[in-house]
Amino acid sequence: MSERRRLLALVHIGAKSLGLDEDAYRALLVRATGKKSAAEMDEAELARVVAAMRALGFRPSQRRRPRPGEDRARLIAKVDALLIALGRLPRAYADGMARRMFGIARVEWLRPDELRKLVAALEYQRRRMQRRRA
Repeated sequence: MSERRRLLALVHIGAKSLGLDEDAYRALLVRATGKKSAAEMDEAELARVVAAMRALGFRPSQRRRPRPGEDRARLIAKVDALLIALGRLPRAYADGMARRMFGIARVEWLRPDELRKLVAALEYQRRRMQRRRA
């Protein structure tokens, strides 16, 4: 993602986070840069808008994916190995299974007992495919 697009996204996230209505948002843009639309701004102008939003209390979150514990990491590695054994299926396939089985959108968010059930379901599918090939 380009720096301009990242800053543009921050401007929109900041406006939502601060609860700015359309008029207040446009007034902030004009006050910071003299322009009424963030789409017309270059990187420096967008950075000034983000700085103005920070002065108003906007704090962008620094999300990092938590690293799974060792027990979950091994099970997730097993899921990945089974996806390869099933014909290099994408992780999105396992995410879909997690969503259908547990109502959880991502494999990384499953608890160890749920991961074991997902591994069992993938293993069952792998065996079924092997029987079809034989």
